[in-house]
Amino acid sequence: MKRINLLSSPRNISTALMYSFAQRKDTIVIDEPLYARYLLLTNADHPGREEIISNMETDGKNIIREAILGEYKCDILFIKQMAHHLIDLDESFLENVTNVLLIRNPSQLISSLSQVLNNIEMRDTGIKKQYDIYKKLISLDHKPIVIDSGEILKAPEFSLSMLCEALGIPFDKKMLRWNAGKRKEDGIWAKYWYENVHKSTCFEKQKTSSRNLPDEYTSLYDECMVFYNEMFSHSLKVK
Repeated sequence: MKRINLLSSPRNISTALMYSFAQRKDTIVIDEPLYARYLLLTNADHPGREEIISNMETDGKNIIREAILGEYKCDILFIKQMAHHLIDLDESFLENVTNVLLIRNPSQLISSLSQVLNNIEMRDTGIKKQYDIYKKLISLDHKPIVIDSGEILKAPEFSLSMLCEALGIPFDKKMLRWNAGKRKEDGIWAKYWYENVHKSTCFEKQKTSSRNLPDEYTSLYDECMVFYNEMFSHSLKVK
């Protein structure tokens, strides 16, 4: 079984990409198995916090053993994760999965995140954590695949074909479209975060792409760009 471990920044197209992979008959997808644990450990003030914690596993070892490295009846397991959810965790499992870092331009990411969270910090963006994971995996000779959501939105079929080739799996055109609405794999937080993706049927430009960066986050943006630029320089790109 191939285990694809998507490590995304928030306010990206990670859920759309999960829906895309869910169209494949050879694939099972799971949605952010470490989210409740992250909320419990950080006291992050996210919508639906207590409901999420009370309905999900919060023991990191159990999550890794059962959800991430557990047995599934499929050829491909697609694990959608937020990179910043990996805190105080034995990350050795990263060597047993194929890691994909889904990055997004920090200006767009922060502008979007500011619509749902206040007092955004570097931790909230996930970008520094993505960078740290990237460097760690390089040092272990377990290079991750890096792809920018802007490239996927620019040319979905070409980008997904590239991604599938990098993953060593055949591209399936069914990945380009899905039915609007909820999916059974959605986390219970979908009602707070998935409104736009539930209206979608394909990869399309995000509403936040044209929002201006709030002035109070200029310094955070500058800091994020250092990490983003290095990862982007090693990412899959539309020619």
